[in-house]
Amino acid sequence: MLTYEAAKEILAGCGQEHLLKYYDELNDSERADLLSQISLIDFSVLDNLKEENNFTASRGKFAPLGAVTINDIEKNHEKYSEAGIKAIREGKVAAVLLAGGQGTRLGFDKPKGMFNVGINKELYIFQCLINNLMDVVKEAGEWVPLYIMTSEKNNDDTISFLEEKNYFGYNKEYVRFFVQDMAPSVDYNGRIYMESKSRISISPNGNGGWFSSLVRAGLLSEIKEKGIEWINVFAVDNVLQRIADPLYVGAVICSGLQSGGKVVSKASPDERVGVLCLEDGVPSIVEYYEMTDEMRTLLDENGELAYKYGVILNYLFSVDKLEMILNNKLPIHVVEKKIPYMDENGELIKPDKPNGHKFETLVLDMVHMQDSCLAYEVDRRKEFAPVKNATGVDSVESARELLAENGVEL
Repeated sequence: MLTYEAAKEILAGCGQEHLLKYYDELNDSERADLLSQISLIDFSVLDNLKEENNFTASRGKFAPLGAVTINDIEKNHEKYSEAGIKAIREGKVAAVLLAGGQGTRLGFDKPKGMFNVGINKELYIFQCLINNLMDVVKEAGEWVPLYIMTSEKNNDDTISFLEEKNYFGYNKEYVRFFVQDMAPSVDYNGRIYMESKSRISISPNGNGGWFSSLVRAGLLSEIKEKGIEWINVFAVDNVLQRIADPLYVGAVICSGLQSGGKVVSKASPDERVGVLCLEDGVPSIVEYYEMTDEMRTLLDENGELAYKYGVILNYLFSVDKLEMILNNKLPIHVVEKKIPYMDENGELIKPDKPNGHKFETLVLDMVHMQDSCLAYEVDRRKEFAPVKNATGVDSVESARELLAENGVEL
């Protein structure tokens, strides 16, 4: 636990002493909460406000990237499966679940993983994911270490829920939790905003912050001691995805490439999904809104979309390369936002126009820092059922339909 004296020293080092201005007015619980917030903040992001350090999102020259297709995978099934199962049995593969979000867009004020997608019985998002990982455990005859990234907001609820549900049958000796680092919100002068006398304006540091958060939680030494070489990182909301899938792991290992990304063929040229491609000759992800009309509609020699393979936030990274990325630092995206803040009278103000900056790191930059990446195609009706909205596209409704189609009892 961070002490008041240590917090004061940290804040003095970056000119943010005002965060403790009301400390003496707080009760013991509020003081502990404020110090906890300060302990989670990565203050180094403030350096990016200096003009020379400010990352601007200028992009390079894009080119299509082919994939190992569903047919290719089927032809090499035995070879990939053997290589993947061997790596899992040797303890070289771990999984990281990005579970820091709330179910707000689902009308649910708890961690998204606690949302029940069942109809006639309880079936939680966390349960779906653990069931999918259990398939691999049974196939390989070996537990896969599972690291769950939570947020300051949902950590306690997540741990309590999984404890209460006995981890849905997963061996809890193989489960570790860590809290995502937080990034502060600042005014245009770089002064961190307060939301109240005991609450700092902070938010999770983006989906690219998972590895630095894991390291700051002291888990890298455990990963290295265990001999883990590959980490499969995946998002909480896709209830059908296979995790630490031996075929996927095996395909990446056999390819000799540095990383892998699961992809699905786009449903249409205008589908709102980022595409795995090349940028200046190295792997990258181009977001749907960055694609020109020419890129969206470009056809390859087979008459199919050239920029065809949409990412589903399921990546396989080597631990060695992740350490190199950590040392070289991911780009920090400085984003202009409307930020609620406490004024000098202690009132919460909700601005109607941007009044400062937030900071985030993106997993797509992590992909772009790889020398090579195997695009690994999966069947979207078997492995892509995201629960992002209450109704419509990528919703609870569409996920239930796909779960039922794949034989999952609801």
